[in-house]
Amino acid sequence: MEIKPNFWQRIGIQDWFLTNENKETVALAPTLTPDTIYDYIVEKFQESIADLSFAGRIVFYHEFIISFNAEDYKQFNENRQGIIGLIVQETVKRFYEILREYRAAGKTVEPSGSKWVFRVVSHPEYARGDKGFMGKLLPDAGAQNVPKDENLRVTFIPRQTGIAQTFDISQDVLNGFTYYSDGYFELPYEENLVLDAKDADKPEQTTLARLETIMPNPQFAGKKVEYLMKHEEIMVTGSEDTREESHIFRIPSDWVNVPHLYIRFNNTDGKFYLASFGEITTLNEKPVIRSDVNAPTWVELPVNSRMLLNGIIGLNLFKA
Repeated sequence: MEIKPNFWQRIGIQDWFLTNENKETVALAPTLTPDTIYDYIVEKFQESIADLSFAGRIVFYHEFIISFNAEDYKQFNENRQGIIGLIVQETVKRFYEILREYRAAGKTVEPSGSKWVFRVVSHPEYARGDKGFMGKLLPDAGAQNVPKDENLRVTFIPRQTGIAQTFDISQDVLNGFTYYSDGYFELPYEENLVLDAKDADKPEQTTLARLETIMPNPQFAGKKVEYLMKHEEIMVTGSEDTREESHIFRIPSDWVNVPHLYIRFNNTDGKFYLASFGEITTLNEKPVIRSDVNAPTWVELPVNSRMLLNGIIGLNLFKA
C-alpha cells in the first residue's frame, strides 16, 4: 500500500517538526498569548517590507493567514471570545505607525490592495505549540476565494529551534487547512494611515452563514469556493456579472445565471429564505419555482441545505 507523505514531508521540513525514535522528546513552545500573536504578526509585517520593498517604494502584505494547532486555537479562543478581533485592531494601528515613519522619511507608501485581511486557521498535522504565517500582497476578493497558480511565501517556527524559517509552497499544500468563520477579519486600507474609529469599534462584521460552492471545472478539482454571508440579503450570480459589491457572491462559472439566487436572513424568526431566478434550481433535491427578479417568491432555506444550480453547480449553506 502506498504511504502518502504528511504535510511536513511535502514541504521538506519533516525533521524540524517531528521527533524520531532516537531523539529525546522536544519541549513544546511557550503557550500562546495575545502578546505572542500580536508581536508575531507585526514581526512578519516588518519582514515583508524588508523582503518586498524596492526603489524607495514600500511594499507589504495585505493578507495575513495565521495558523495554529487545532487544540491550541480552541484553548486560546475558548475563554477569550473576541480577543483576536482586538489583536487585529491593535495590529493594524501598529502597521500604520510603521508606514507613517517610512512616509515621513520620504519613502513612497502606496498599497497593493484596498483592505487588510486576517484569517485564523488550523491544520491537523500541526503539533501543540506550532504556529505558521502566510502572507499575500493582494487579499482574495470575498467570494472570489479562488486558488491562484503562484506560490505562497510561508513562515514556520519549529518547536525544536524556535527560529523562523521561510519557504515558497504551492497552493495545493493548503488544502488541509481549516478556515474558521469566526477567525476572518477584514478592514479597509486607510490612505491617511490612521485606523478609522468606526472600523476600530467593529473589526469583524457579523457572519450570518457560510456558502460553499462545488464546481466540476478542472481548475477547481478538489477545491471549494467559499463565501461568508455578512449581509442580510445577498445575490448569487455567475461569471458574466462584473459587479464587485460585498453583497454579491459571484461564482466563477458560466453555468450560473445572472442573477441566479437571492438569499435572505430574517432576523424576526432567525431563518434563511431563498428566491430563484435561474433556469433550474433544486433545494435538497426538490425543484424551486423560478420567479421574477422584480417579484421574488421566497421559500425557506434550512441550515445545512444543499442546492444545485442548473444541474451542474453545487451550493451548500452552513450556519456560521
